[in-house]
Amino acid sequence: MLVCLALPTIAQSSPDVGKTLFRNYCASCHNKNMRQALTGPALGGVQERWVDYPIEDLYEWIRNSQALIDAGHPRALQVYNENNKVLMQAFPNLTDEDIGSLLLYIDGIYEGTYGVAATQADGSGASQGQTESSNNVYYYIIFGFLLVLSLVLARIYNNLKYLAAVKEGKDIEAPPTLWSSLMTKGTVSMVIFALVMFGGYTTVNNAIGLNRQQEYGPEQPIKFSHTTHAGLNQIDCQYCHDGARRSKHSVIPATNTCMNCHRAIKIGSQYGTGELIKIFASIGYDPSKDIYIEDYDQMSEDDIKKIYTTWIANEYVAENGLLDRRGERQMEEQWEGVVSSLTSETKSNIQGPIEWIRIHNLPDHAYFNHSQHVSVGKVECQTCHGPVEEMEVVKQWAPLSMGWCVNCHRDTEVQFASNPYYASYEQYHEELKAGIREKVTVEEIGGLECQKCHY
Repeated sequence: MLVCLALPTIAQSSPDVGKTLFRNYCASCHNKNMRQALTGPALGGVQERWVDYPIEDLYEWIRNSQALIDAGHPRALQVYNENNKVLMQAFPNLTDEDIGSLLLYIDGIYEGTYGVAATQADGSGASQGQTESSNNVYYYIIFGFLLVLSLVLARIYNNLKYLAAVKEGKDIEAPPTLWSSLMTKGTVSMVIFALVMFGGYTTVNNAIGLNRQQEYGPEQPIKFSHTTHAGLNQIDCQYCHDGARRSKHSVIPATNTCMNCHRAIKIGSQYGTGELIKIFASIGYDPSKDIYIEDYDQMSEDDIKKIYTTWIANEYVAENGLLDRRGERQMEEQWEGVVSSLTSETKSNIQGPIEWIRIHNLPDHAYFNHSQHVSVGKVECQTCHGPVEEMEVVKQWAPLSMGWCVNCHRDTEVQFASNPYYASYEQYHEELKAGIREKVTVEEIGGLECQKCHY
């Protein structure tokens, strides 16, 4: 149901604060684009729908809709009935300032004046790569203009010099043509030198970037949202990537890990049944009966399709009252999504592990151990992977280059005080206690030794 609505005038309200409040209180039921319904109705444009009533009524509705319904408020009853008499959670802790911030954010997203839509509208939403590419074009244009200008000025200078000599009665050859000027030994030598320098710079630059994939964020077989899981629901990274604290690899979680939650949560907050059905179909879980299917690996695709399309249909009927053409189309589209996501050139059956696409991939000659950094070094995941909790689609945030790692080892302070792994460095402990040194960096305990990463 409705969690947050129109926009009062509050001096301290902020859409940035509202964004956090929306994620914490609203996003599980309401679509973040503010235009389409999810579990609850779309929130955009609500101010007009409450314009006939005092703003205080709207605030009371947001904090405790049940109380307003029990009091027989006409607008509250209308909204309640329009949404199948589904009650929303009460939020008595929200202040007027909080609600104002929340509604500023909702209106900003709905009207396109806040966030991604706003930056795209004013042309400032281009990616860093696009900006750099655009800047390079400008540089080329400026360079070309200066080159032409220099040729024109040189031509003018030679002509003026010739005319001055003729006026003084000197016997002088006519100024060279533009082509002959360009083909002189000095000009040709300069052009060759410039080409060699440019070619060398380009070759070295491309060699340094060889096999790097910063900003790489492929579309995965399942639209898994880290914004929802790690951000909104605050699931710890190591709950899913549990290998990070105990092994070299962080590991991609097995489907069983997903099922720890999704055996109870069967309808997604963003895609409904559309994405979770892929998890169920890969592992052989029947959400209608809440059981794992016996001999699932031996079932035909047609039999599997009957199980999951029946579940989609039942969920659609539960929400809409009947299975109409839209529901039938949804069944087919979601099943086609299951087939395309769970099968490939190397995997012909729906049954079996989900083929997630690897994003971070260091070269074979570089050794990296997650447990050494996570358990021993106490390094936060975001240090290398960026604000994953804000990424709808995960991408490689850092360059993961040798220089990037080396600079991190030079700057990162080792947590000596309460870490038993560093007890053997007695000299450093004594120097820290005596005040001789203020800190110990990774570099000072061998973090720049070649063999540590290139064994």
